[in-house]
Amino acid sequence: MQVTFDAADPHGLARWWAGRLGYRIEDGQDLVAGLLADGVIAEADVVRVEGTLFFADAVAASDPEGRGPRLFFQRVPEPKAAKNRVHLDVPVDADRLDEEVQRLEASGAALVEPNSHSGHRWAVMADPERNEFCLH
Repeated sequence: MQVTFDAADPHGLARWWAGRLGYRIEDGQDLVAGLLADGVIAEADVVRVEGTLFFADAVAASDPEGRGPRLFFQRVPEPKAAKNRVHLDVPVDADRLDEEVQRLEASGAALVEPNSHSGHRWAVMADPERNEFCLH
């Protein structure tokens, strides 16, 4: 399964999510280098990140333990305009919710709103490109 994010900066957003979830950015060096060498894609279609070749407009991150969904980030020209119709729910221990909100805010996320119902608390957050997700 894969969850796809539209992004202005797919590589930056992929690194942000990978860092938050303990995911790894998928290495496409050999594929991208081969396509570039064969003339299938041009230099303008690639980017080098820390010396590794990637497609300029798309990148993926995966759970190294294989439990979570693959995250795919693709460049789009338009900015986010409305509330997400789909979002990620990221589990966090109830006693660490406030601490996790602060940690994510320090890394570029924003608290959209704290919530509670019947003793259960959660936080609606937004990543650096304003994609909503929930901590609970």
